[in-house]
Amino acid sequence: MIVTNCSFKKVVKHHGVSFLEKKQKNLIINETNKNEIIDLLGSPSTKSKFNNDVWIYIERKQTQSRLKNLGRMKIYKNDVLVLEIDGYGLLKKKDFYNLNDMKKINIVKNTTEGNITKNSFIYEFMSSMRQKMNDPLGVRAKKREEISQR
Repeated sequence: MIVTNCSFKKVVKHHGVSFLEKKQKNLIINETNKNEIIDLLGSPSTKSKFNNDVWIYIERKQTQSRLKNLGRMKIYKNDVLVLEIDGYGLLKKKDFYNLNDMKKINIVKNTTEGNITKNSFIYEFMSSMRQKMNDPLGVRAKKREEISQR
């Protein structure tokens, strides 16, 4: 029996900057500027602004896992490049993380408990927003007033 619609090539989903690990080697601290970074890598996936600009570039590749896992997607490449750029537009710091580095990062599992009581400002604000979303024109409130006046 011949199956014509099946392919033996693995499906690869790619997200982000191609060949990020290779390209980041061309970035030189205190020499490369913002324009050169954009020419080489394109726009960053994420930007943030603290004392210096922080630009984050991502490369992620997924493929289907083996048959025993029912074809779920498996990440086989997950690279992240974090660039810090000073006020003059020069690269001050770069950190490159690959999939193995990501496995070593510890994530804190503790959570902060919220202290929202019925008298708190946040509770009052959220309640008023919920009421406005449920009744934006105030029609229900007017009907309640009419019924209470009778």
